[in-house]
Amino acid sequence: MTDDTGRTTHFGERTVAESEKKGLVLGVFSSVASRYDIMNDLMSGGIHRLWKDAMMDWLAPRDGQRLLDVAGGTGDIAFRFLKRAPGARAVVCDMTAEMLEEGRRRAEAERLAGRLDWVVGDAMDLPFADESFDVVTNSFGTRNVTRIEDSLAEAYRVLRPGGRLMTLEFSQLPNPAMQWMYDRYSFNVIPVMGRVVTGDRDSYQYLVESIRKFPDQERYAAMIREAGFEQVKYRNMTMGVVALHSGWKI
Repeated sequence: MTDDTGRTTHFGERTVAESEKKGLVLGVFSSVASRYDIMNDLMSGGIHRLWKDAMMDWLAPRDGQRLLDVAGGTGDIAFRFLKRAPGARAVVCDMTAEMLEEGRRRAEAERLAGRLDWVVGDAMDLPFADESFDVVTNSFGTRNVTRIEDSLAEAYRVLRPGGRLMTLEFSQLPNPAMQWMYDRYSFNVIPVMGRVVTGDRDSYQYLVESIRKFPDQERYAAMIREAGFEQVKYRNMTMGVVALHSGWKI
């Protein structure tokens, strides 16, 4: 893990010390954990479920695989993976214990308990051995990492040769007019919705700002290649509101 002494990064539109960001992100997700799934449905009109299903279509889970879902929160991706591959196993890793607790309370968690583990851990310093997973996923968590490069290096480390990384993240629309309209919705509606539903406007203001700070599709694909992954590709969904990125450890 890289030394962050004296280095700065962004927390939404704020510039903060790298050493501070983890605690700030923890505060965001601890605050909204109990309403996180409801807000996902409201913010996206339920479309996030289709995005995650499309992620599984491209990933094509298989029996015998072991999945690590980084920043897996309440388990959406792990549940989908295990339902498609009844002979697979999964670990949900998230640095916010409150999010994992919400996941454990979901009905799917009880039914899949024998094949599913929940672990508190940091994407930049994963608490797992080298080459211990066949698949690593991250759904809407990469933009909250202090150093994306470190999280990609960790994903590469814990993947077995032949393993696959796939991430789902908000991205940039290729049409400037459409991006402008999307930004107006994001900045004017989502924080207000967050205040009404969760009582926390500031956390959703940060989440909206973090989307605009995230690298665009091509730059993020280049970062995945720089981490050592090959056959790196991406697919835009909903005109680029989100993008799926895929890479292989070969």
